[in-house]
Amino acid sequence: MSQPLVPLSVEKIGGTTMSDYHSVRDNVVLGYRTSPYQRILVVSAYGGVTDRLLEHKKSGRPGVFALFRADAGDDAWIEALEDLRQMMREINAQWFKADRLVAANDFVDGRIDQARSCLEDLASLCCHGHFTLSAHLQTVRELLASIGEAHSAWNLANLLDADGINTQFVDLTGWDDDRPMDLDERIKMAIENMDTNRYLPIVTGYARSTKGLMTTFDRGYSEMTFSRLAVLSQAGEAIIHKEFHLSSADPKLVGLDKAVPIGRTNYDVADQLANLGMEAIHPRAAKGLRQQGIPLRVRNTFDPTHEGTLITRDWENTRPCVEIIAGCKKVFAIEVFDQDMAGELGRYDTALLEAIKRYNARIIAKDLNANTITHYLAANLKTIKRILEHLADVFPGADCYYRRVAVISAIGSNMKLPGILAQTVGAVASANISVLALHQSMREVDIQFIVDEKDYELAIKSLHSTLIEVHDHGRAIRLAS
Repeated sequence: MSQPLVPLSVEKIGGTTMSDYHSVRDNVVLGYRTSPYQRILVVSAYGGVTDRLLEHKKSGRPGVFALFRADAGDDAWIEALEDLRQMMREINAQWFKADRLVAANDFVDGRIDQARSCLEDLASLCCHGHFTLSAHLQTVRELLASIGEAHSAWNLANLLDADGINTQFVDLTGWDDDRPMDLDERIKMAIENMDTNRYLPIVTGYARSTKGLMTTFDRGYSEMTFSRLAVLSQAGEAIIHKEFHLSSADPKLVGLDKAVPIGRTNYDVADQLANLGMEAIHPRAAKGLRQQGIPLRVRNTFDPTHEGTLITRDWENTRPCVEIIAGCKKVFAIEVFDQDMAGELGRYDTALLEAIKRYNARIIAKDLNANTITHYLAANLKTIKRILEHLADVFPGADCYYRRVAVISAIGSNMKLPGILAQTVGAVASANISVLALHQSMREVDIQFIVDEKDYELAIKSLHSTLIEVHDHGRAIRLAS
């Protein structure tokens, strides 16, 4: 790769943002740099496409993969794949005309046709007793996921090319490449063929690897591609473009006039947000950036003049305060109580953790005492009931039950402030909200409240009002940037 004229940046564009091409072109590509070059753009699939390819991320509604897994011999997955083809063609029609539209549709048709042929052959093969579908499902999932990123990256490269910007479509999906490579090998090979002084590489957010990117990261795979590109290209900065600022709270809850962009924070705070499902970046993707000392900037695509939020390894606010009020609903508290647990917490805890791992639930928080262990999990009700049934078999004398709750966190890079715990508790109490559980670690980077799910919004508003709006900490943090 040619030596860049200025420090290289690696930038990721989200799928929803990609659906507004003009904002991407004007605000991301041309809006805040003197040149569109000396950067690499990593592109996610258009909004809704990956849901249709796999399954809906939130509702679980089956997409092509889920339908194929349920019954490979049924036509439902074929119908879903053809519906997706039409959806992708409609996206193409929004941006391309004449010959370019024909080329865009040919690209989509090529990927869809090959995928359909592969899946039909696999379904036929697995009708034979020596072959089982389950052994190939992860490969099928990887294959299907790659289609969305290839579509959006190809489109962006060709749209920018039509606007006079020299682009290079970089396909990391390994679609027509049968050579086995790990993730870093595939990315290094791509980097060697980039000239970022003269071209703007547009890279697929999915990258094929021998281990399978989705096996480890599932739907967070594009952030891992983005992270490794930044690390291996020795980028000066990694930038994620979102449809919103990383703010002191959700503006939809506390009001646009009250939520403020953070401006500066560190990777520790980013990890706390990820634990609540509000990722600035996947923790595993952040790891490489943090270890290499590469700063991560979160920018708002629709506010190109704002510098966004800069996340670095060692930054700490000089003024002790709360920076962000964040939380998540649809959390299940699983509680195991047994009088015989006293003195044997380790055995009970190990069994509970094994059950949680077995059924693939995500732990948000945990507390325990002499005879009770409670885990707060992000999972669906079906999974929670399976975990409880498993625990009832393992510990027949224990009382095991669940409750729907919400987790609210006050987070900051420097919360070493005397009385901060009393202040946060007072903010919740002043709203007449019952606290079901409370956690504060010795590291003093967050305080977590467990409340009834119906109190979620009120708790966010009350904490933000008391800890950020009243003290104007948000402004102090913003100015510090």
